[in-house]
Amino acid sequence: MKAVQQYFSLIKFSHTVFALPFALIGFFLALRETASKADTEFSSLSITSKGFWQTNGSIFLLVLLCMVFARSAAMAFNRYLDRHIDARNPRTAIREIPAGIIKADHALLFTVFMSLLFIICCWFINFLCFCLSFVALFVILFYSYTKRFTALCHLVLGVGLSLAPIGAYIAVTGAFATLPLLFSVVVLCWVSGFDIIYALQDEEFDKANQLNSIPAALGKAKALKVSEGLHLLAAVAVIAAGWLGGFSWWYWIGTAFFTGMLVYQHAIVKPNDLHRVNIAFMTANGIAAVVFAVFVITDIIR
Repeated sequence: MKAVQQYFSLIKFSHTVFALPFALIGFFLALRETASKADTEFSSLSITSKGFWQTNGSIFLLVLLCMVFARSAAMAFNRYLDRHIDARNPRTAIREIPAGIIKADHALLFTVFMSLLFIICCWFINFLCFCLSFVALFVILFYSYTKRFTALCHLVLGVGLSLAPIGAYIAVTGAFATLPLLFSVVVLCWVSGFDIIYALQDEEFDKANQLNSIPAALGKAKALKVSEGLHLLAAVAVIAAGWLGGFSWWYWIGTAFFTGMLVYQHAIVKPNDLHRVNIAFMTANGIAAVVFAVFVITDIIR
């Protein structure tokens, strides 16, 4: 049990809350689309009914497993690859690998195992998901290298997490569509923006160790401006998705809350005051994603 807790800590399992709500949005959007093509009233399909889960339960479970396995692989690989960097940084030296709690080769084996489970789950969903699983794995694992050569590493992380809504949509429909792609744009801009905020803590360390980030390249004040710009684009994409999807007031309440939380995190983090970065990074964004998804999914299934 202790070993399980250690690996949960290694991969920061709680951070799954960022992308998973958007994967669920993509999943339920896809169900609405398939119901529409079948000339069925989606609102009449109760998600609490036995028939609903007999029809969609296996795909739902596979989507959840894909999210867990892919994110676990990405985070474990990041911790493995950055183990020497983490050991030099006082903020990260307590992480499992530099602290000697988990061996580096065990973390790498864990990455391989999680990656294989992700690919297997994609195979059982549909052939398109199976083919795209290799692209998705490349993106989310490649992110771990990017801080070594580009300050745009935050955007690569955003791209990796942005695959969640479109991936879940494809799992059900086997096809691409504009609306889930817009939600992917939301995730890309939103995640990139808050990752810049998180990276503010390591500005001086990154400079001293020739590591790349927006804060290291531009300084804290300008980095926050970039983050604000990305979050503004995320808000625009949320509004565009609401307009394109023809959602009701449920969606717009969720949108108001989501954008409000974007504003909130920029209100509490200043270039000369970073003591609330973790509140902005984990608490504000985790709550924003969950609450937004609840309102959107309620709108879809009502």
